[in-house]
Amino acid sequence: MSIESAQGSQVLLRPVTAEDEERFIELARMSVDLHRPWVGIPCTPSGFSAYLARSDRTTGVCMVVCLKDRSDLAGMVNINGIVREPYQRGVLGYAAFLPHAGRGYMSTGVALAVHYAFDELGLHRLEADIQPGNTASLRLVRQLGFRKEGVSPGFIKIGGVWRDHERWALTREMELPPVRQR
Repeated sequence: MSIESAQGSQVLLRPVTAEDEERFIELARMSVDLHRPWVGIPCTPSGFSAYLARSDRTTGVCMVVCLKDRSDLAGMVNINGIVREPYQRGVLGYAAFLPHAGRGYMSTGVALAVHYAFDELGLHRLEADIQPGNTASLRLVRQLGFRKEGVSPGFIKIGGVWRDHERWALTREMELPPVRQR
């Protein structure tokens, strides 16, 4: 699997590999406070191994957003819970890594993942579940053209607490986001 970036873009999206473990864990540990309480990211060798194992390319695809010029990891993107006929859907997850957060790299990386989900995986629907207070993540899905479909109380257990989530979705019939040259 190879995911090309837009011409002129500073980032690319590629599958996570075992060779990413050391840097991935280092950046994930640096980024824990950035993502609390929104999402838990793999910060240990066993957590990374579990993340890697989820990427079976049948029910899940786990990727990293990389900076082309420095080959550093700017973040992670995954498409989990892939269900085929009759649904053809997956659930999108993503997280930026410090020190690269807030620079637009994830907007490009997530847009690439959306195109991959529809063009390569053949999905019809991509969903994102986001806590109402996670303004950065909500801004990203709005920017990419996802539509809000509702709120699910106590939807996902994060950090030992069942948290409410807004449900956002994009379907093949909707206008796909452009891949910005960031």
